[in-house]
Amino acid sequence: MAKIAFEKITKQYEGTAKPAVDAVTFELQEGTTCMLVGTSGSGKTTLLRMVNRLIEPTAGAILIDGKNVLEEDPILLRRRIGYVIQQVGLFPHMNIAENVRITAEIAGGWTKQRLAERVVELLDLVGLPAAEYRSRFPRQLSGGQQQRVGLARALATDPAILLMDEPFGALDAITRARMQDELLRIQRDVHKTILFVSHDIEEAFKLGDQIAVLSEGKLIQLGSPIELLAHPADDFVRKLVGADSILRQLQYLPVSTAIVQELDSNAAAAGSVLFSCSSSATLLQAMFTLIEKNVTALNVYDEETQEHIGYVTLTSINREVSKTHSELAAK
Repeated sequence: MAKIAFEKITKQYEGTAKPAVDAVTFELQEGTTCMLVGTSGSGKTTLLRMVNRLIEPTAGAILIDGKNVLEEDPILLRRRIGYVIQQVGLFPHMNIAENVRITAEIAGGWTKQRLAERVVELLDLVGLPAAEYRSRFPRQLSGGQQQRVGLARALATDPAILLMDEPFGALDAITRARMQDELLRIQRDVHKTILFVSHDIEEAFKLGDQIAVLSEGKLIQLGSPIELLAHPADDFVRKLVGADSILRQLQYLPVSTAIVQELDSNAAAAGSVLFSCSSSATLLQAMFTLIEKNVTALNVYDEETQEHIGYVTLTSINREVSKTHSELAAK
């Protein structure tokens, strides 16, 4: 794994009045996913491409585990950073196994046997069983399957860092959702440090441990999805993340925000609490369970310790959403 630190990183193109990226400073912790969001022209892709030096910074520094990337050979740097883009760029004359293998072959240091094993591992990892897909050609795959191959190829050399520039942007909504789920599953296994550009705020909320909001080249806010939803830095962030939306709050605020330690008289009168939910479940998931099971309360347990930590009710959910909505309205 690797940590990325941006230190007043700036990019100004010749002949332009304002920088494309303007003195951006933040850190991306190892093994986490940071989503870069903002309007078109906000500097998201420029910032991403400065990490692997496809674009050279004008000023500032980008440190990977404390080492400035500007002091490294750019070719060697790129060989240890995975890169996934919207246009997958598979070689049409190569089968799928060859497309995945070529990155590791170029990097060197792999035996033929290990390369063959690695192809099988990666295709299985991205949900394309090698026995079925390794001999196929790109034209024989759907868009979603091609994107999976692109992800496998980016992971071929086992890079600590993965740069993803709107990789699912050209896919239909159903395939995009499936690929997002696949990335979450894969990340649970491989724990890469991921920097991901997206125009889709729903995608950012779904995939990101952290979200960096950019506007006109400046970093406006960095925080978890919940932090951006509950405490947007300004009206731009508020509108971008949909912080005023009660449905958005229900979708992303965790049950842990609405826990009560004791049940009110109405809930207590309903008898024992038979159903449970995790503290990491969303308020919307808890609300659906309460309605579906026709119960007044759910036991809430800590996801890690499995210990009972309180209850959640429709009343406590409504109270939390109303409080958050009132706080936002007051800003």
